[in-house]
Amino acid sequence: MAHLIDRRLNGKNKSAVNRERFLRRFKAQIKEAVSRAIKGRSITDIDSGEKVSIPVKDISEPQFHHGQGGVWENVHPGNEDYIRGDRIDRPQGGGAGGGGGRASKDGSGEDDFAFELSHEEFMNVFFDDLALPNLIKTQLMGIEELKSVRAGYTNDGTPTNISIVRSLRGALARRVAMAAPTLSQLNDAEEELDALIESDDDATVEVRERRAKIHSLRERLASIPFIDPFDLRYNNRVKLPTPTSQAVMFCLMDVSGSMDEAKKDMAKRFFILLYMFLQRNYEKIEVVFIRHHTSAVEVDEHDFFHSRESGGTVVSSALNLMREVIQKRYSTSDWNIYAAQASDGDNWDSDSANCARILEEQLLPYCQYYAYIEITDGEPQNLWYEYLNVKERNRHFAMQKINTAADIYPVFRELFKRQPATH
Repeated sequence: MAHLIDRRLNGKNKSAVNRERFLRRFKAQIKEAVSRAIKGRSITDIDSGEKVSIPVKDISEPQFHHGQGGVWENVHPGNEDYIRGDRIDRPQGGGAGGGGGRASKDGSGEDDFAFELSHEEFMNVFFDDLALPNLIKTQLMGIEELKSVRAGYTNDGTPTNISIVRSLRGALARRVAMAAPTLSQLNDAEEELDALIESDDDATVEVRERRAKIHSLRERLASIPFIDPFDLRYNNRVKLPTPTSQAVMFCLMDVSGSMDEAKKDMAKRFFILLYMFLQRNYEKIEVVFIRHHTSAVEVDEHDFFHSRESGGTVVSSALNLMREVIQKRYSTSDWNIYAAQASDGDNWDSDSANCARILEEQLLPYCQYYAYIEITDGEPQNLWYEYLNVKERNRHFAMQKINTAADIYPVFRELFKRQPATH
Protein backbone atom coordinates (compact mmCIF):
# COMPACT_ATOMS: atom_id res chain seq x y z
CA MET A 1 0.00 0.00 0.00
CA ALA A 2 1.39 3.41 -1.01
CA HIS A 3 0.55 6.52 1.03
CA LEU A 4 1.02 9.93 -0.58
CA ILE A 5 0.96 12.39 2.31
CA ASP A 6 3.06 15.56 2.37
CA ARG A 7 4.38 15.99 5.89
CA ARG A 8 7.34 18.21 5.14
CA LEU A 9 8.19 20.53 7.98
CA ASN A 10 8.14 24.25 7.38
CA GLY A 11 9.77 26.67 9.76
CA LYS A 12 8.85 30.22 10.70
CA ASN A 13 5.09 29.65 10.50
CA LYS A 14 5.18 28.75 6.81
CA SER A 15 2.59 26.04 7.47
CA ALA A 16 0.12 28.50 9.02
CA VAL A 17 -2.20 28.23 6.02
CA ASN A 18 -2.32 24.44 6.33
CA ARG A 19 -3.03 24.74 10.05
CA GLU A 20 -5.90 27.15 9.43
CA ARG A 21 -7.27 24.75 6.83
CA PHE A 22 -7.04 21.93 9.35
CA LEU A 23 -8.90 23.98 11.99
CA ARG A 24 -11.65 24.82 9.50
CA ARG A 25 -11.98 21.23 8.34
CA PHE A 26 -12.37 19.81 11.84
CA LYS A 27 -14.15 22.77 13.37
CA ALA A 28 -16.98 20.70 14.86
CA GLN A 29 -14.62 18.20 16.52
CA ILE A 30 -12.38 20.98 17.87
CA LYS A 31 -15.35 22.89 19.32
CA GLU A 32 -16.53 19.73 21.03
CA ALA A 33 -13.04 19.10 22.41
CA VAL A 34 -12.78 22.68 23.68
CA SER A 35 -16.18 22.39 25.38
CA ARG A 36 -14.98 19.26 27.16
CA ALA A 37 -11.77 21.01 28.19
CA ILE A 38 -13.67 24.01 29.61
CA LYS A 39 -15.68 21.84 31.97
CA GLY A 40 -12.52 20.39 33.47
CA ARG A 41 -10.55 23.59 34.04
CA SER A 42 -10.86 26.81 35.94
CA ILE A 43 -12.21 29.77 34.02
CA THR A 44 -9.47 31.88 35.57
CA ASP A 45 -7.03 29.87 33.43
CA ILE A 46 -9.10 30.06 30.29
CA ASP A 47 -6.82 32.57 28.57
CA SER A 48 -4.13 29.96 27.94
CA GLY A 49 -3.95 27.38 25.19
CA GLU A 50 -5.21 23.84 25.43
CA LYS A 51 -4.27 20.34 24.33
CA VAL A 52 -7.23 18.78 22.56
CA SER A 53 -7.80 15.32 21.14
CA ILE A 54 -9.73 14.27 18.05
CA PRO A 55 -10.81 10.67 17.43
CA VAL A 56 -8.76 9.02 14.71
CA LYS A 57 -11.90 8.02 12.84
CA ASP A 58 -12.66 11.72 12.27
CA ILE A 59 -9.30 12.61 10.73
CA SER A 60 -8.80 9.80 8.22
CA GLU A 61 -6.80 10.98 5.21
CA PRO A 62 -7.29 10.03 1.55
CA GLN A 63 -5.07 7.12 0.47
CA PHE A 64 -3.98 5.50 -2.75
CA HIS A 65 -3.66 1.70 -2.56
CA HIS A 66 -3.51 -1.32 -4.82
CA GLY A 67 -6.72 -3.08 -5.73
CA GLN A 68 -7.47 -6.75 -5.03
CA GLY A 69 -7.65 -7.82 -8.68
CA GLY A 70 -5.15 -9.95 -10.58
CA VAL A 71 -3.88 -13.51 -10.18
CA TRP A 72 -2.32 -14.32 -6.82
CA GLU A 73 0.00 -17.28 -6.23
CA ASN A 74 1.49 -16.32 -2.88
CA VAL A 75 1.50 -18.74 0.01
CA HIS A 76 2.32 -16.88 3.21
CA PRO A 77 4.34 -18.40 6.08
CA GLY A 78 2.29 -20.10 8.77
CA ASN A 79 -0.27 -21.48 6.32
CA GLU A 80 -1.49 -24.94 7.34
CA ASP A 81 -4.50 -25.29 5.04
CA TYR A 82 -3.22 -24.80 1.50
CA ILE A 83 -0.29 -25.81 -0.67
CA ARG A 84 0.98 -24.38 -3.95
CA GLY A 85 -1.42 -25.26 -6.75
CA ASP A 86 -4.63 -25.24 -4.72
CA ARG A 87 -7.44 -23.17 -6.24
CA ILE A 88 -9.19 -20.74 -3.93
CA ASP A 89 -12.50 -19.05 -4.73
CA ARG A 90 -12.33 -15.29 -5.05
CA PRO A 91 -14.06 -13.47 -2.12
CA GLN A 92 -17.47 -12.04 -2.97
CA GLY A 93 -17.55 -8.25 -3.35
CA GLY A 94 -13.79 -7.87 -3.50
CA GLY A 95 -13.39 -8.30 0.25
CA ALA A 96 -9.91 -7.77 1.55
CA GLY A 97 -10.04 -10.30 4.33
CA GLY A 98 -9.01 -9.71 7.93
CA GLY A 99 -9.29 -6.73 10.19
CA GLY A 100 -7.17 -3.64 10.26
CA GLY A 101 -5.67 -3.92 13.69
CA ARG A 102 -8.36 -1.84 15.44
CA ALA A 103 -10.03 -4.64 17.38
CA SER A 104 -11.84 -3.45 20.49
CA LYS A 105 -15.28 -3.70 22.00
CA ASP A 106 -16.20 -0.07 21.28
CA GLY A 107 -14.19 0.36 18.08
CA SER A 108 -11.68 2.79 19.64
CA GLY A 109 -8.55 0.67 19.67
CA GLU A 110 -6.33 3.42 18.25
CA ASP A 111 -5.06 6.47 20.13
CA ASP A 112 -6.77 9.78 19.46
CA PHE A 113 -4.97 12.48 17.51
CA ALA A 114 -3.77 15.09 20.00
CA PHE A 115 -2.42 18.55 19.21
CA GLU A 116 -1.91 21.90 20.92
CA LEU A 117 -4.18 24.87 20.32
CA SER A 118 -2.45 28.20 20.71
CA HIS A 119 -3.91 30.92 22.91
CA GLU A 120 -5.39 32.76 19.93
CA GLU A 121 -6.81 29.60 18.38
CA PHE A 122 -8.33 28.50 21.68
CA MET A 123 -9.98 31.89 22.20
CA ASN A 124 -11.32 31.91 18.63
CA VAL A 125 -13.05 28.60 19.25
CA PHE A 126 -14.12 29.57 22.75
CA PHE A 127 -15.83 32.79 21.63
CA ASP A 128 -17.19 31.42 18.37
CA ASP A 129 -20.79 32.46 17.67
CA LEU A 130 -20.85 34.80 20.69
CA ALA A 131 -21.67 38.46 20.36
CA LEU A 132 -23.10 41.22 22.49
CA PRO A 133 -26.75 41.18 21.38
CA ASN A 134 -28.65 44.14 20.00
CA LEU A 135 -25.64 46.40 19.76
CA ILE A 136 -26.99 49.87 19.05
CA LYS A 137 -24.48 52.54 18.12
CA THR A 138 -25.82 55.60 19.87
CA GLN A 139 -23.01 57.91 18.74
CA LEU A 140 -20.08 57.54 16.42
CA MET A 141 -17.13 58.19 18.66
CA GLY A 142 -14.48 56.40 20.68
CA ILE A 143 -12.51 53.65 18.93
CA GLU A 144 -10.58 54.74 15.88
CA GLU A 145 -10.83 52.59 12.79
CA LEU A 146 -9.39 53.18 9.34
CA LYS A 147 -11.82 53.96 6.56
CA SER A 148 -11.01 54.48 2.89
CA VAL A 149 -12.07 57.97 1.70
CA ARG A 150 -11.69 59.96 -1.50
CA ALA A 151 -8.70 62.32 -1.54
CA GLY A 152 -8.50 64.00 -4.94
CA TYR A 153 -6.64 62.55 -7.92
CA THR A 154 -3.24 61.11 -8.65
CA ASN A 155 -1.17 60.51 -11.79
CA ASP A 156 -0.58 56.83 -10.95
CA GLY A 157 -3.05 54.09 -10.21
CA THR A 158 -4.84 51.00 -11.43
CA PRO A 159 -7.18 51.01 -14.45
CA THR A 160 -10.16 50.32 -12.17
CA ASN A 161 -9.61 53.65 -10.39
CA ILE A 162 -9.29 55.79 -13.51
CA SER A 163 -11.40 58.95 -13.59
CA ILE A 164 -12.74 59.20 -17.15
CA VAL A 165 -14.23 62.69 -16.82
CA ARG A 166 -11.11 64.17 -15.21
CA SER A 167 -8.83 62.46 -17.75
CA LEU A 168 -10.83 63.74 -20.75
CA ARG A 169 -10.99 67.22 -19.27
CA GLY A 170 -7.20 67.25 -18.92
CA ALA A 171 -6.76 65.92 -22.46
CA LEU A 172 -9.00 68.67 -23.85
CA ALA A 173 -7.08 71.35 -21.97
CA ARG A 174 -3.78 69.94 -23.23
CA ARG A 175 -4.97 69.91 -26.90
CA VAL A 176 -6.24 73.48 -26.63
CA ALA A 177 -2.94 74.67 -25.13
CA MET A 178 -0.76 72.84 -27.66
CA ALA A 179 -2.88 73.81 -30.69
CA ALA A 180 -3.30 77.51 -29.91
CA PRO A 181 0.02 78.78 -31.45
CA THR A 182 -0.37 76.55 -34.50
CA LEU A 183 -3.99 77.66 -35.04
CA SER A 184 -2.90 81.29 -34.89
CA GLN A 185 -0.24 80.68 -37.54
CA LEU A 186 -2.74 78.72 -39.66
CA ASN A 187 -5.27 81.55 -39.57
CA ASP A 188 -2.60 84.07 -40.58
CA ALA A 189 -1.41 81.84 -43.44
CA GLU A 190 -4.98 81.34 -44.74
CA GLU A 191 -5.63 85.10 -44.67
CA GLU A 192 -2.40 85.78 -46.57
CA LEU A 193 -3.34 83.12 -49.15
CA ASP A 194 -6.77 84.67 -49.67
CA ALA A 195 -5.17 88.10 -50.13
CA LEU A 196 -2.72 86.77 -52.69
CA ILE A 197 -5.45 84.99 -54.67
CA GLU A 198 -7.65 88.10 -54.75
CA SER A 199 -4.81 90.36 -55.94
CA ASP A 200 -4.15 90.75 -59.66
CA ASP A 201 -0.41 90.42 -59.26
CA ASP A 202 1.34 87.36 -60.53
CA ALA A 203 2.21 85.64 -57.23
CA THR A 204 2.24 81.99 -58.19
CA VAL A 205 5.36 81.25 -56.12
CA GLU A 206 3.99 82.98 -53.03
CA VAL A 207 0.66 81.13 -53.33
CA ARG A 208 2.47 77.79 -53.58
CA GLU A 209 4.52 78.61 -50.48
CA ARG A 210 1.44 79.66 -48.49
CA ARG A 211 -0.39 76.46 -49.42
CA ALA A 212 2.61 74.34 -48.40
CA LYS A 213 2.78 76.16 -45.10
CA ILE A 214 -0.95 75.67 -44.48
CA HIS A 215 -0.61 71.95 -45.22
CA SER A 216 2.30 71.66 -42.78
CA LEU A 217 0.39 73.49 -40.04
CA ARG A 218 -2.65 71.22 -40.48
CA GLU A 219 -0.46 68.13 -40.24
CA ARG A 220 1.01 69.51 -37.05
CA LEU A 221 -2.48 69.97 -35.60
CA ALA A 222 -3.48 66.46 -36.62
CA SER A 223 -0.41 64.99 -34.91
CA ILE A 224 -1.61 66.20 -31.50
CA PRO A 225 -2.95 63.00 -29.81
CA PHE A 226 -6.55 62.93 -28.62
CA ILE A 227 -5.43 61.56 -25.23
CA ASP A 228 -1.96 61.04 -23.86
CA PRO A 229 -0.76 58.96 -20.87
CA PHE A 230 0.11 62.29 -19.28
CA ASP A 231 -3.62 63.15 -19.25
CA LEU A 232 -4.71 60.12 -17.23
CA ARG A 233 -5.95 60.83 -13.72
CA TYR A 234 -6.86 58.22 -11.09
CA ASN A 235 -9.13 58.48 -8.08
CA ASN A 236 -6.97 58.70 -4.97
CA ARG A 237 -8.08 57.01 -1.76
CA VAL A 238 -6.42 57.28 1.63
CA LYS A 239 -7.00 55.63 5.01
CA LEU A 240 -8.35 58.02 7.62
CA PRO A 241 -9.33 57.26 11.22
CA THR A 242 -13.06 57.21 11.70
CA PRO A 243 -14.84 56.81 15.06
CA THR A 244 -17.10 53.92 16.09
CA SER A 245 -19.09 53.17 19.22
CA GLN A 246 -17.91 53.02 22.81
CA ALA A 247 -19.47 50.95 25.57
CA VAL A 248 -19.47 50.57 29.33
CA MET A 249 -20.18 47.33 31.19
CA PHE A 250 -21.53 47.34 34.75
CA CYS A 251 -20.72 44.24 36.83
CA LEU A 252 -22.87 43.90 39.97
CA MET A 253 -22.21 41.14 42.52
CA ASP A 254 -23.75 40.20 45.86
CA VAL A 255 -21.04 39.65 48.51
CA SER A 256 -23.33 39.30 51.55
CA GLY A 257 -23.15 36.56 54.14
CA SER A 258 -25.65 34.38 52.23
CA MET A 259 -23.17 34.17 49.37
CA ASP A 260 -20.80 31.45 50.52
CA GLU A 261 -17.36 30.95 49.03
CA ALA A 262 -18.56 28.47 46.43
CA LYS A 263 -21.20 30.88 45.13
CA LYS A 264 -18.76 33.78 45.14
CA ASP A 265 -16.27 31.70 43.23
CA MET A 266 -18.84 30.89 40.52
CA ALA A 267 -19.85 34.55 40.33
CA LYS A 268 -16.22 35.59 40.02
CA ARG A 269 -15.68 33.09 37.20
CA PHE A 270 -18.70 34.38 35.34
CA PHE A 271 -17.48 37.96 35.51
CA ILE A 272 -13.94 36.98 34.50
CA LEU A 273 -15.35 35.25 31.46
CA LEU A 274 -17.52 38.25 30.69
CA TYR A 275 -14.61 40.64 31.11
CA MET A 276 -12.48 38.61 28.69
CA PHE A 277 -15.32 38.62 26.19
CA LEU A 278 -15.64 42.38 26.34
CA GLN A 279 -11.91 42.93 26.02
CA ARG A 280 -11.94 40.78 22.91
CA ASN A 281 -14.75 42.72 21.23
CA TYR A 282 -13.70 46.27 22.09
CA GLU A 283 -10.39 48.05 22.04
CA LYS A 284 -11.89 50.82 24.13
CA ILE A 285 -14.37 49.81 26.80
CA GLU A 286 -14.85 50.78 30.43
CA VAL A 287 -15.93 48.30 33.08
CA VAL A 288 -17.52 49.42 36.34
CA PHE A 289 -17.39 46.96 39.25
CA ILE A 290 -20.10 47.34 41.94
CA ARG A 291 -20.26 44.94 44.90
CA HIS A 292 -22.98 45.09 47.54
CA HIS A 293 -24.39 43.63 50.73
CA THR A 294 -26.56 46.03 52.76
CA SER A 295 -24.80 48.87 50.98
CA ALA A 296 -23.10 49.12 47.59
CA VAL A 297 -19.70 50.48 46.67
CA GLU A 298 -17.79 50.89 43.41
CA VAL A 299 -14.42 49.10 43.59
CA ASP A 300 -11.54 48.22 41.36
CA GLU A 301 -11.11 44.84 39.73
CA HIS A 302 -8.91 43.39 42.48
CA ASP A 303 -11.28 44.29 45.33
CA PHE A 304 -14.25 43.13 43.30
CA PHE A 305 -12.90 39.60 43.06
CA HIS A 306 -11.00 39.26 46.35
CA SER A 307 -12.50 41.44 49.07
CA ARG A 308 -14.81 39.75 51.63
CA GLU A 309 -17.94 41.09 53.33
CA SER A 310 -20.61 39.79 55.70
CA GLY A 311 -24.12 40.78 56.65
CA GLY A 312 -27.52 41.01 54.97
CA THR A 313 -28.53 41.83 51.43
CA VAL A 314 -30.13 44.94 49.97
CA VAL A 315 -29.90 44.58 46.20
CA SER A 316 -31.49 47.95 45.49
CA SER A 317 -28.38 49.66 46.87
CA ALA A 318 -26.36 48.35 43.90
CA LEU A 319 -29.04 49.37 41.38
CA ASN A 320 -29.23 52.88 42.85
CA LEU A 321 -25.44 53.22 42.72
CA MET A 322 -25.41 52.08 39.11
CA ARG A 323 -28.01 54.73 38.27
CA GLU A 324 -25.93 57.43 39.98
CA VAL A 325 -22.76 56.40 38.13
CA ILE A 326 -24.62 56.52 34.79
CA GLN A 327 -25.93 60.00 35.53
CA LYS A 328 -22.50 61.32 36.54
CA ARG A 329 -20.15 59.70 34.03
CA TYR A 330 -21.96 57.90 31.23
CA SER A 331 -24.37 59.95 29.21
CA THR A 332 -26.80 57.70 27.37
CA SER A 333 -26.31 59.79 24.23
CA ASP A 334 -22.60 58.95 24.22
CA TRP A 335 -22.37 55.43 25.64
CA ASN A 336 -23.77 51.97 24.97
CA ILE A 337 -24.59 50.64 28.45
CA TYR A 338 -24.56 46.95 29.36
CA ALA A 339 -24.95 45.35 32.77
CA ALA A 340 -24.61 41.91 34.35
CA GLN A 341 -25.73 41.07 37.88
CA ALA A 342 -24.81 37.96 39.93
CA SER A 343 -26.59 37.02 43.16
CA ASP A 344 -27.95 34.07 45.08
CA GLY A 345 -31.39 35.70 44.93
CA ASP A 346 -31.62 36.26 48.67
CA ASN A 347 -32.90 39.73 49.48
CA TRP A 348 -35.11 41.53 51.97
CA ASP A 349 -38.70 40.81 50.97
CA SER A 350 -39.65 44.46 51.03
CA ASP A 351 -36.70 45.32 48.79
CA SER A 352 -37.27 42.85 45.92
CA ALA A 353 -40.28 44.71 44.53
CA ASN A 354 -38.30 47.94 44.83
CA CYS A 355 -35.47 46.34 42.81
CA ALA A 356 -37.84 45.38 40.01
CA ARG A 357 -39.24 48.92 39.90
CA ILE A 358 -35.79 50.57 39.82
CA LEU A 359 -34.56 48.14 37.20
CA GLU A 360 -37.52 48.55 34.87
CA GLU A 361 -38.12 52.28 35.27
CA GLN A 362 -34.67 53.77 35.86
CA LEU A 363 -32.09 51.39 34.35
CA LEU A 364 -33.47 49.30 31.50
CA PRO A 365 -34.56 52.34 29.43
CA TYR A 366 -30.88 53.31 29.22
CA CYS A 367 -29.35 49.83 28.82
CA GLN A 368 -28.84 48.00 25.58
CA TYR A 369 -28.73 44.71 27.52
CA TYR A 370 -29.03 43.55 31.12
CA ALA A 371 -28.21 40.00 32.23
CA TYR A 372 -29.03 38.50 35.63
CA ILE A 373 -27.67 35.17 36.90
CA GLU A 374 -28.91 33.56 40.10
CA ILE A 375 -26.47 31.17 41.74
CA THR A 376 -28.43 28.64 43.76
CA ASP A 377 -28.93 24.90 43.89
CA GLY A 378 -32.42 25.11 45.35
CA GLU A 379 -35.68 26.83 44.60
CA PRO A 380 -35.47 30.37 43.22
CA GLN A 381 -35.53 33.17 45.76
CA ASN A 382 -37.94 36.08 45.95
CA LEU A 383 -35.80 38.32 43.75
CA TRP A 384 -36.05 35.77 40.92
CA TYR A 385 -39.85 35.94 40.80
CA GLU A 386 -39.83 39.75 40.78
CA TYR A 387 -37.35 39.74 37.89
CA LEU A 388 -39.51 37.26 35.96
CA ASN A 389 -42.17 39.95 35.64
CA VAL A 390 -39.55 42.36 34.36
CA LYS A 391 -38.36 39.82 31.77
CA GLU A 392 -41.85 39.40 30.32
CA ARG A 393 -42.06 43.11 29.54
CA ASN A 394 -38.48 43.76 28.36
CA ARG A 395 -36.81 41.86 25.53
CA HIS A 396 -33.36 43.20 26.34
CA PHE A 397 -33.40 41.70 29.84
CA ALA A 398 -32.22 38.09 30.31
CA MET A 399 -31.92 35.84 33.36
CA GLN A 400 -30.51 32.36 34.00
CA LYS A 401 -29.76 30.06 36.94
CA ILE A 402 -26.36 28.57 37.75
CA ASN A 403 -26.17 25.50 39.96
CA THR A 404 -22.58 24.35 39.50
CA ALA A 405 -19.39 25.66 37.97
CA ALA A 406 -20.00 23.48 34.92
CA ASP A 407 -23.11 25.58 34.13
CA ILE A 408 -21.18 28.83 33.75
CA TYR A 409 -20.12 28.40 30.16
CA PRO A 410 -23.49 27.15 28.79
CA VAL A 411 -25.31 29.94 30.65
CA PHE A 412 -22.86 32.50 29.36
CA ARG A 413 -23.45 31.34 25.78
CA GLU A 414 -27.20 31.45 26.31
CA LEU A 415 -27.15 34.98 27.71
CA PHE A 416 -24.84 36.40 25.05
CA LYS A 417 -25.58 34.25 22.01
CA ARG A 418 -25.65 35.94 18.64
CA GLN A 419 -29.15 37.11 17.81
CA PRO A 420 -30.60 37.54 14.32
CA ALA A 421 -30.80 41.08 13.06
CA THR A 422 -34.17 42.75 13.40
CA HIS A 423 -35.55 45.12 10.81
